[in-house]
Formats: sequence, structure tokens, C-alpha cells
Amino acid sequence: MELFTPDFGLIFWMFVSFAVLFILLWKFGWPVILNGIDSRADLIDKGVEYAQNAKEQLDHAREEADKYIADARRQQAELLREADKMKTQIIEEAREAAQKEAQKVMDAAKVSIEQSRKEAEQNFRNEVSAFALDIASKVVRNQLADEKAQTKLVNTLLDEIEKQN
Repeated sequence: MELFTPDFGLIFWMFVSFAVLFILLWKFGWPVILNGIDSRADLIDKGVEYAQNAKEQLDHAREEADKYIADARRQQAELLREADKMKTQIIEEAREAAQKEAQKVMDAAKVSIEQSRKEAEQNFRNEVSAFALDIASKVVRNQLADEKAQTKLVNTLLDEIEKQN
């Protein structure tokens, strides 16, 4: 039972060795352990701070990305509106050009038709005149077969010329 009842000397030396060990640890061990714990705490704090900065940068990057996306969508919509406006303008210009060209063709056709009509009228008049002269020459030839009728016709024509002057 000696193990359960230690001597005073054993207790004294155990206490002295514990005190020396405690003083050595307190003087040399605890500062190293505390410095390690403090550096680890600083490292953890820096990691947390770095994580917060990274989160803020990520949020900021997301905001910028959203701004760029919104700007791109706005520009896309603007380009689409401008393209639609240009399409409408081009269609309108083509329609106007086609109408002008159609009007030119119609005017040319009218001029051509009018020219053809005048030529036809002129040809008709020429043919009618030729027929009339032919008929008149035949009638006059029969009526002017004698000399009295010729003299009378010449006198009548001379009288008409004198009246006109």
C-alpha cells in the first residue's frame, strides 16, 4: 500500500519538480503556445476577411455583369428598333421608286398612245383627203368637160380670193 500513501519527501520533490516545470512552461512554453494560437487566430481572421472581400468582389462583379447585360440588352433593343426603322424606310423608298417608275411608264405609254392616235388621225385625214380629192377630181372632170363650166369655176375662185384679201 505504499503506493497509496506517499512519503512527505516524495510529495515535496514532486511539488518542486512540478513548480519548476510550471515556471519553465510559463516562462518559455506558454508564450510560444500563445503566439501560435494568436498567429492562428490572426490567420483565421485574415481568412475570414479575405472571404468577405472575395464575397464583396463577387457581388460587385455580379452587379457589373448585370449592368453589362442590361446595357447589352438595351443596345440590342436599340439596334433592333433602328434596323426595323431602316427596313421600313427602305421599303418605303422602294415603294416610292416603284411608283415613280410606274408613273414614268404610264406617262410614256400615254405619250406613245397619243402619238399613235395623232398619227392615225393624220393618216385617216390624208386618206380621206386623198379619197375626197380623187372623188372631187372625178366629179370636176365630168362637170368641167365643157369650156363654159371651166370659165365659171375659175371666175368663182378668183372672186373668193379677192374677197379674202
